[in-house]
This record gives sequence, structure tokens and C-alpha cells, in this order.
Amino acid sequence: MTPSTPRLVVAAPSSGSGKTTVATGLMAAFAARGLAVSPHKVGPDYIDPGYHALATGRTGRNLDAYLCGPELVAPLFLHGARGCDIAVVEGVMGLYDGAAGEGELASTAQVAKLLGAPVVLVVDASAQSRSVAALVHGFVSWDPQVRVGGVILNKVGSARHEELLREALDSVGVPVLGALRRARPVETPSRHLGLVPVAERRALAVSAVSEMAELVSRGCDLPALERLARSAGTVPGDPAPWAPGLSPTHDGPSPSAEGPKPRVAVAGGPAFTFSYAEHTELLTAAGAEVVTFDPLHDEELPEGTAGLVIGGGFPEVYAAELSANGPLRKAVAELARSGAPVAAECAGLLYLCRELDGSPMCGVLDATARMAERLTLGYRDAVAVGDSVLAAAGTRMRGHEFHRTVVEPGAGAAPAWGIRGRERRVEGFVQRGVHASYLHTHWASEPGVARRFVERCRTS
Repeated sequence: MTPSTPRLVVAAPSSGSGKTTVATGLMAAFAARGLAVSPHKVGPDYIDPGYHALATGRTGRNLDAYLCGPELVAPLFLHGARGCDIAVVEGVMGLYDGAAGEGELASTAQVAKLLGAPVVLVVDASAQSRSVAALVHGFVSWDPQVRVGGVILNKVGSARHEELLREALDSVGVPVLGALRRARPVETPSRHLGLVPVAERRALAVSAVSEMAELVSRGCDLPALERLARSAGTVPGDPAPWAPGLSPTHDGPSPSAEGPKPRVAVAGGPAFTFSYAEHTELLTAAGAEVVTFDPLHDEELPEGTAGLVIGGGFPEVYAAELSANGPLRKAVAELARSGAPVAAECAGLLYLCRELDGSPMCGVLDATARMAERLTLGYRDAVAVGDSVLAAAGTRMRGHEFHRTVVEPGAGAAPAWGIRGRERRVEGFVQRGVHASYLHTHWASEPGVARRFVERCRTS
């Protein structure tokens, strides 16, 4: 891997244009040609990277300029692309859409500029012919710093339709690198928060990725796409790859990496699929021994567990099964009562409540949770209200909320975060060693979170 790793950003004028199908299919098609492919996703999404991992055999990683800051986008990209022949980055929403009210921040366009990567624009051509030229021209000319290197036409109706589209785009000067015919959609089931995660439907997901690869291989000019990726120069600023084992000043190993290795249990399995790969890497670099367990099936926490991390996912889908695993719920409650560090995000918060939609949960928090009609979604600017196992009071972090549940708190716990900005409020719970919140955070933005958590595991 070098700072000039060949790379492409797959973007679109809007959501629903076919980015995930094209990006995932392209990753799998490149992998089938013998290339080591590094998969990336713009934004906070946890689900698409699971499909990317199936397509490439490598961990899917997120690039989020809001959660981590623009300065970490290129270093995190280079960290993930280490040892790879080519990288494919799937965009988010429309090419120029970012965090609400923040200009280009966290947009696909901003990430493409930070990486110096050419963009392939996926256009839903199902209801247009010559107008496609005006659409593409607008996206090409909107920001001269964004290099749109080609177009892939999606949902093309016929050979004649494709001919009309190609003729129209001749005037724009952007090459057509693929045309995918309108056909039966690839089977990728969705629910209230997006695609169903790979861990819940692995056999069907493997089949879906294979279909995407076949669709892209048949309809796209893979050699031309590879040449476009290889035309990318050095990543702007010639940054060093991100390294989880370095201190914030990057002048040596994190001091907390030395000493005994406390065992940190991380929830996994179908109910808890939302996590960033860098979290485990940071915990390990801080000196922890990380062990994964499945709350749906494991009746005990891993032996010697000194700390517990429960990330996001879909516990509401598995509420009955999680509730039925009484021995593990009891073990989690006992660990929390002992004062051991417990970090829970979103789904983890629900699992620690007394009940979820009437099903008994762990009872660590005096709170009940239930499904809601309204989706809560958006970036948040937060500050730690008080000291906790994750952060000292006053620590600022950015996060993302994405849930269709509400938690009704009882008494006895302090809030975790104060949400800044127009909707000022407090959120989450801090109770002894427990930090539980709806907020998804990316610990690479504040490496001290992992170091503090591991140190508390050593001393609790």
C-alpha cells in the first residue's frame, strides 16, 4: 500500500440510484479478477460494509468526516487499504449531500476530494433519455474540484434506450463505463433501518453479492474502471496511515498499552451487528484482550470478563430470544452491579433496560424501551455531562442517532451526553461503571475513550 493506492468513489445523484448494487458488485468483480480490494463506505452506515466484506473478504470500513473530522478521512482510508491493489468507496445519499446545515461536510464529494479519488456516477436512467446529459453536466460542473471520471447507467430499458443515453452523454465529455439493464432487483431485504445485515441472512447475502458481481461484470467495462482507479495520484497531503497503537501526539505507543491485559467482551451475533472495526483495534492497542460473544446463544460471559462493550443492532427483532436467555441477562446484570466498565450504544442501551416491548431485558437500568412510530436520525454534537468509564466531563464527541425506539427512564442514573446545537437536551445514562446511550460514536476521533475504558477494566 502506498498513498497512491488506485481508488474509485461510487456516487449517485440521489439515494435509490443503485450505488450499493454497483459498488458491491464492482468490489466482488475486481476481487474475482484476483485483485485485493479494500472496501469503504462514506458515512455512519453499518450495514453496507457487511456486504462489502462478503464481496472482498476484507473488513468493510467507514469514512465519516463528521464523526471523525476531515483530517482523519485519508489516514483511516490508508489504514484500511494497507496491502490492497485497489480501493472502492461507496458514497452516501446524493454526491453533494452531507450533514444537514453543514455545507459539504460528510458528503461523498468532500470525501472524494480528501482522497483525491475519481468519481463514478451511477445514474438511474429508467425515466429519461436526452435529459441524462443535463443531469450529468450539472453534477460534473457543480464543483470543479470533484473529478467525475465516468458514468454507469442503471435501469436501462433496451438496446435503443442505451443508444439514446450514450448519444446524449457524448456532448458532456464523460465516458459511459457501464450500462445495467432494467431487471428483477437483486434480493436484498430491508426493514425499518435499511438492509437486513449480513449476519442475519448470510446464505442469501452471499447469493445477493454474487448476483451483484455478475450484473456489474456483464454490464460494465471493468478494465476501463480499473484504469480510472489507477489514474488517481497521491492522496492529497501525503498523509500517514492511521495507527490505533499510537498516542494522540503520534510519538509512541499509548501508555495504557502496557501492563496486564484485561479481557473485554464485545457483543456480536445477529442481534448486535453495528460496530466499527477501529473500536476493537483501539481496545487491543490499549492493552485489552478482546473476546466476542453472542447474546442470543451464549449463556455466560467469556470467562474472566473485566469489561463489556455492547454496540448497536436490532435487539427489537430478537427481543424474545434475548429475553429467553435468562442466564446471560443475569450475568450481565451481575457484572454491571460489580462496578465493571460497561459501554452500550443504541441496541446495547435497549438490552440493559428493564424491558423492551414487554420482554424482560437485563434490568441494569431503571428504564423501559419500546418501538416508536417515528424514526430518529441525524448527526449530533455532544459533550460528556460528567465523568464516566468512557470520557471525562466536558469531553466533546460527535455522534449519530439512528433508531425507531424510545426509552422511558426511571430514576437513579445521571445522563451521559448533553446534545449541543438547536435541540439542546441530555441523553443516555451513567450509572457506576455503566455508560449507555443512543449515540453511535467513532472512537478513532477520540482515542482516549478506548484507553480510559481499558484502564478502568484494569482497576475496577
